[in-house]
Amino acid sequence: MKIPALLLALLTGVAVAASPPTSHTATWDCEVPPGLRPALDELTGRHGLAGAAVEVADPTCGRWTYKSGQADLRTGRPMSAEDRLRIGSITKTFTAATVLQLADRGRLSLDASVEHYLPGLVQGNGYDGHDITVRELLQHTSGLPDHGDSLAAADIDWLRHNRFTPRELVKRALKLPPPKGTWHYSTTNYILAGLVIEKVTGHSAEKEISRRIIKPLKLHDTYWPGNSEHILGRHSRSYFTTERVDGTEWNTSAGGVGGALISTPRDVNKFFAALLNGRLLSASRLAEMRNTVPGDPDRLGPDGRYGLGLITSPLSCGGHWTGHTGSVRGGHNNISAVASDGRQVTLVINESPTTDASTTALIAAVDTALCAKRASG
Repeated sequence: MKIPALLLALLTGVAVAASPPTSHTATWDCEVPPGLRPALDELTGRHGLAGAAVEVADPTCGRWTYKSGQADLRTGRPMSAEDRLRIGSITKTFTAATVLQLADRGRLSLDASVEHYLPGLVQGNGYDGHDITVRELLQHTSGLPDHGDSLAAADIDWLRHNRFTPRELVKRALKLPPPKGTWHYSTTNYILAGLVIEKVTGHSAEKEISRRIIKPLKLHDTYWPGNSEHILGRHSRSYFTTERVDGTEWNTSAGGVGGALISTPRDVNKFFAALLNGRLLSASRLAEMRNTVPGDPDRLGPDGRYGLGLITSPLSCGGHWTGHTGSVRGGHNNISAVASDGRQVTLVINESPTTDASTTALIAAVDTALCAKRASG
């Protein structure tokens, strides 16, 4: 099996100061999901990843956390589910939810063209903003390439310390050839969505997402790093390449509102619970968000589908999970998934998987958490 590129791609971002992470107490009242502890231990043992942590949230059983391995290989500090980390492209769901809120309030139309909001920006080399809608940006059906491809061969030291602006990233993308197929995962789509948010609100997309999503949900450990290369408060280090280069300090402006947020497993679970339970959007807008199209199997797996900032993928026990994945080139990787019965899992690792087997084990651990039968069930 080919490693899903979505888990390994450069999906990075931007930054504001925030308080240190808060302490959370796990209160899982039911039996620990069978098989989840050994699944995480396998990630750090057999597959040799530095550290793994998980928070499971269940409507009946409460919350449960587990960790395996090390958050910091230099000091030997254990991994923790309370540590902050870079959540990569899970940021896209925050951005999509903000766009849909604005649509709910009549501030923008999902079916208006990019040209309508950003005149002249998407033009040239065969690309035309008149032919791309806001909905297509969120759904990755715009036909635009990913600016990250223009950075794939860049010098790592230059890349991790360079500052990019959203418009610069769009210009980089437009110099690339068009992708094949009707669905193509492109962080450039979300950079443009962020510029649309800025156009219709008069505020930066980061500020608007914070005002509409992060602050109302009291996600105290979630913040934008801006151009800071550091993660504030207690956090896991992150590692990439087989030599385990430390990639914790990184300017993630290449991801912007498509991949820059810093958060914790608990905050991410709280966000997806609020979103999918209808606290952020009207029922009709949430239904639009959850309306999916087939994705690229190399990105989402053979049966993966994509909505407006949401991934769906089948579960071994039937049905599917809804959520998103995220990774940054420096080594943090995440999957946040919600089953139809409301059980949630956010699983994080602090080292990029480099083998098919380790990636398969990561996805299998999520399946284990969501398919395990409740003790009371």
